[in-house]
Amino acid sequence: MRHYAQLTQEQRYQIYALMKAGHSQTEIASIVGVHKSTVSREMRRNRGLKGYRPKQAQQLALQRRQCKVQPRIAPGHWSRVEELLCEDWSPEQVSLWLAQEEQISISHEWIYQYILEDKRRGGQLHLRLRCQKPRRKRYGSYDRRGQIPNRVSIEKRPSIVSERARLGDWELDTIIGKHHKQAIVSLTERKSRLALISKVSSKEAEGVKDAVIELLGPLSAHVHTITSDNGKEFACHQIIAEALAADFYFAHPYASWERGLNENTNGLIRQYFPKGSDFTDITEQDIEHVMEKLNNRPRKCLGMKTPNQVFFGINPPVALAS
Repeated sequence: MRHYAQLTQEQRYQIYALMKAGHSQTEIASIVGVHKSTVSREMRRNRGLKGYRPKQAQQLALQRRQCKVQPRIAPGHWSRVEELLCEDWSPEQVSLWLAQEEQISISHEWIYQYILEDKRRGGQLHLRLRCQKPRRKRYGSYDRRGQIPNRVSIEKRPSIVSERARLGDWELDTIIGKHHKQAIVSLTERKSRLALISKVSSKEAEGVKDAVIELLGPLSAHVHTITSDNGKEFACHQIIAEALAADFYFAHPYASWERGLNENTNGLIRQYFPKGSDFTDITEQDIEHVMEKLNNRPRKCLGMKTPNQVFFGINPPVALAS
């Protein structure tokens, strides 16, 4: 059984020559190697005022084919993609959220290709991507200073914390500014991925303690445990635990994976305050802006819900205002 295929320009010239030689459509089809209905359709659809001519027939066929081609993704959908990228969502977050919430199917690979094409045209979408250059692991010397008194090891932390089965288990860290001037206190809730941040004037334990209590105080009903690394800025852990009626645990030294969620969140925060940034220039409005961005991003691990949806039941206002 023969299947229909588009005629080539050479076949059209062959059809024209055979037609001029007086061959029937059935004979032409047999010589060219196509079905006779293909020849009949070709001579009917691609003829001009002066009859069938191969060059004109080729042009008419190409024009008809181009008119039928529809873009796989509608321009309006790309506008929606750009809107969400400008909210600092990753291509994967955009792809999954659109599929789930608006039934728009665009793979994250297509979105990356769209961003690259936009960059070649001089666009700015690529600046919204979190990773701008390869990351390299830094290896430093071991810290041999004194230990924090009365630390409780992560080994004694309840197993329910690892299961992410409840709200209220937090990971804690600090991000240091340029020349070690000022810092950002970073808290992340394990189940909802809610991020809370606050700027402090220095990495001193007293200031960090006050910031943690101020951030978590209004949410004290959902503060069961806090887990940090062994930095000296957490020397006031007992005061924090008492003020929030929570248990405070310390990860093993040089085991950042035990607080992997917080480490990842710090990477997201660095998208807004890159290494080498002068934190003295950061305002309270800047801090609020970053928290709003992070907590209104849909997360794959949350079934494309946002941290605000999981923790507070608040929908992402910008994304839903289509």
